[in-house]
Amino acid sequence: MNSSTVNLPTLKSDDRNNKWKSLYQIQSKRKQIMKETCSKYKSNNRRIITPYHVSRIFVEDKYRVLYCEVPKAGCSNWKRVLMVLNGLASSTKDIQHNTVHYGNYLKRLDGFDRKGIYHRLNTYTKMLFIREPFEKLVSAFRDKFEHPNNYYHPVFGKAIISRYRVNATKEALRTGSGVKFKEFIQYLLDVHRPVGMDIHWDHVNRLCSPCLIDYDFVGKFESMEEDANFFLHLIGAPQNLTFPKFKDRHSNEERTTTKITQQYFAQLSPSQRQRSYDFYYMDYLMFNYSKPFEDLY
Repeated sequence: MNSSTVNLPTLKSDDRNNKWKSLYQIQSKRKQIMKETCSKYKSNNRRIITPYHVSRIFVEDKYRVLYCEVPKAGCSNWKRVLMVLNGLASSTKDIQHNTVHYGNYLKRLDGFDRKGIYHRLNTYTKMLFIREPFEKLVSAFRDKFEHPNNYYHPVFGKAIISRYRVNATKEALRTGSGVKFKEFIQYLLDVHRPVGMDIHWDHVNRLCSPCLIDYDFVGKFESMEEDANFFLHLIGAPQNLTFPKFKDRHSNEERTTTKITQQYFAQLSPSQRQRSYDFYYMDYLMFNYSKPFEDLY
């Protein structure tokens, strides 16, 4: 089950001479690079797809869409779009953050039996959206550690401060608040992490298994509006449905940009930057992102 019987819908005749054509070619190129990287580095070709491999995939049965959720790459707004497609809401603007993430309105693919999983993998349009790995990482760090959070501070913050901060105060050890980016990177790169991995900074490779599941559409956060609206056009979504532009959380705060990302990574030693790049190397390669710093090899 390594390939799909579905391919991107063919361009209609009225699409062939306008912007859709170049977006279609970009998709072909992205998929080609992904396939080449998989065949070069991965031996997944004969592995069986299990419910674990599809546990991050959301299902929209009406328009026959499978969306693999990559946190910090527009996932809240994508879930809003899926809810509108499914008839659960009339507009993306009406859907609150907590409804998106904790409402359980959207079905996950691992909730179906084996036959249901394989049927959808074979016949639905499978898509994922990704983001420059360092930028995605800084976005996750800012969201989870620079704002009050009653999960990430006690669960991750306490463990990180306890392990990596010399002379930590009792207050810091008690609350887990105030984790520094350098400490967070020490945790990320530690093979004996004091607390496990998290979906917000895991590899796309592990979250979505792109060498095992043959995705039909690969969008990028950096060209979100264009890619998202092209995808909606391809699946025949209602014309008045466009991808929302609003920032879901901390809306008064600037989005994590390349410049902001570089400011955070400037706090690290060259060795930590290199090891961070090595950590996300497959994502850089598979999704054709260039090296974020010139001194990386």
